[in-house]
Amino acid sequence: MTVLALILIGILTGLTTVLFGFGGGFVTVPVIVWADAAAGGAAGTVAVATSAVVMVINASVATSSTHRSTLARLRGRLPLLFLLALGGLLGAILALAVPAEITSWGFVLYLTLTIVDVLARPGFLRPAGHAKGASTRIAIPTVLGTPIGAVAAFLGVGGSVMTVPVLRRSGLPMGQATALANPLTLTISVPASLVFLAAQHTADIHGAVFAVGIVDLGAAALLLLGAVPVIVALRRRPPRIRDGAHAWTYVGLLLLVLVAMLASLI
Repeated sequence: MTVLALILIGILTGLTTVLFGFGGGFVTVPVIVWADAAAGGAAGTVAVATSAVVMVINASVATSSTHRSTLARLRGRLPLLFLLALGGLLGAILALAVPAEITSWGFVLYLTLTIVDVLARPGFLRPAGHAKGASTRIAIPTVLGTPIGAVAAFLGVGGSVMTVPVLRRSGLPMGQATALANPLTLTISVPASLVFLAAQHTADIHGAVFAVGIVDLGAAALLLLGAVPVIVALRRRPPRIRDGAHAWTYVGLLLLVLVAMLASLI
């Protein structure tokens, strides 16, 4: 049952990677907490670590098929990408240094704040205007690279939960904002996953099919088995979704994952 559940959740992560730029980590953290519950207090850290590896593959596949005109917005933003990677490295190291409960409940707190933010502040559900021709660069200040990467890697939320609202408020339609989230997530998750794969944990990962460091590669493989074909298929024929409906669905998914995470912790 766990194998089937992970594959089915993998299909969902593939869908959310394409439609919302999540890369999978945002959805997989509650799932891995549940699947590796036998690890006890270490389950939260294992979930963050495993989701980082899932995000590397999912975000790589999604980025490779993103239209060049969209990726062109990253030109000249090498300092931002470097600081995102640095933040990912620091966030992963910090996740190993604190009790897993802190990362798990931090995940819940951050989701709650994000939901309140996108609902309360203007510019996400109803953007003032699209940035067609207004700017060819993504509107994320370089100085925010390290904190965004650190929080994303520490909590396992991926970069999209932090970057999509910022890109959206800059005037980008949801399609472009979520597509750009994938290369940003990839930049954060690569150094983070290397830290987790090389790490040693004091607790055994009970129930893991195949563990490297504190990463449950067995669970990651099953998630990717469901996710990658969906990403490839949807990138070839992307669904057409009205911008407003796309934004509201993003918020709805945030709420769904928040409930799932709370259910796995309580």
